[in-house]
Amino acid sequence: MGSKIERVLAFGLRGKTPEGGWSNELQPEDCVHTIIAVVTGDDIGWGSVFTSEALVNASLEILRPLLIGEDALEPERVSEKLHQNTFWLGRGGAITHTISGIDIALWDLLGKACKQPVGRLMGGRHREEVRPYASLLMREPGRMEGELLPVKAQGFRAFKIGWGPFGRQSHVVDESIVRAAREAVGGDSLLMVDAGGSDAYWQGGYKWALRTAEMLADYDVFWFEEPLQPDALEDFIALRRASSVTIAGGEVLTRRQSFAPWLTGGAFDIVQPDVTKCGGLSEQRRIAQMAVDNGVRFIPHGWNTTVGLASDLQIASAFAGTDMVEYLTGSPFIDDLCAGGWKLNAEGMLRIPDGPGLGIELNLDALAEFSRADVSALRR
Repeated sequence: MGSKIERVLAFGLRGKTPEGGWSNELQPEDCVHTIIAVVTGDDIGWGSVFTSEALVNASLEILRPLLIGEDALEPERVSEKLHQNTFWLGRGGAITHTISGIDIALWDLLGKACKQPVGRLMGGRHREEVRPYASLLMREPGRMEGELLPVKAQGFRAFKIGWGPFGRQSHVVDESIVRAAREAVGGDSLLMVDAGGSDAYWQGGYKWALRTAEMLADYDVFWFEEPLQPDALEDFIALRRASSVTIAGGEVLTRRQSFAPWLTGGAFDIVQPDVTKCGGLSEQRRIAQMAVDNGVRFIPHGWNTTVGLASDLQIASAFAGTDMVEYLTGSPFIDDLCAGGWKLNAEGMLRIPDGPGLGIELNLDALAEFSRADVSALRR
């Protein structure tokens, strides 16, 4: 018994993988999200990794000798140990992604041991609820109303549309999509646009992005996300200075060292580190504080599983300016994996769990279904 780490297990999710909007589109059987279980003598901590099960398991072969026997109640020290001792394998790839999931699980365990929600351990709860923005793929203009209205009927009052045909056909198509979306959600809802500039062979350059930003301003778009290729630092800086629309990005960056030039250089109005890739909650908190110190708004990007969403909610509670989180609508990996599911209140807000750790319980039957693994040893 105790807080020593005994086992680390990976459960790749497949069978109901949602579309990603990528040019090389995901299929239901593709595995790009993996749940992590860190097991101690007393409890189980849950984490999530935006990486395939095969890559996570390969990474765990390297990480386990560094992790087994460590104290699960020291997430920042243990995670930094993993980073420091695997630097030679390359910062930012599958190893870093896998450490992200481990780190989330360690914070979950620490919260359970302290009988406190993670957000309180990270500095306190500035809020008890947060506005989720529904994240949907863009479709042809004639299909946008049919995509958005059912989601609006669920109670969402903020919407982000992204990827799909946007930026890949013509400016006329782009504007038609945004016009249809604005008409569907109405003038009293927040509308954001994600170009998906991290897609393979993205062609939208600075001049395209600036012209598009000017068009988006006409439709009162709240922010313009990933308008450029993810390594185009100087173009992002120039675009943010010239654009009247808020510029957001950063979901593909990992660890605080990679974020530093973007935040100090003024590349973003809003930064969106993904907790399931950037190094976990330990690293995300450092990035968020760096953002605040540089006048950049922090809105987390961990939407891909129910564990990622729970992590985002906890860290959103700990930062005064973070009042929104992304919510991928229609994904069983979010809606079904959480015991009891997620519910919006009458104002379209999502309550931040106040139970210990991440504040959620996983539906182990759903985990068994999506991972096709025996989870009987995890039932306690």
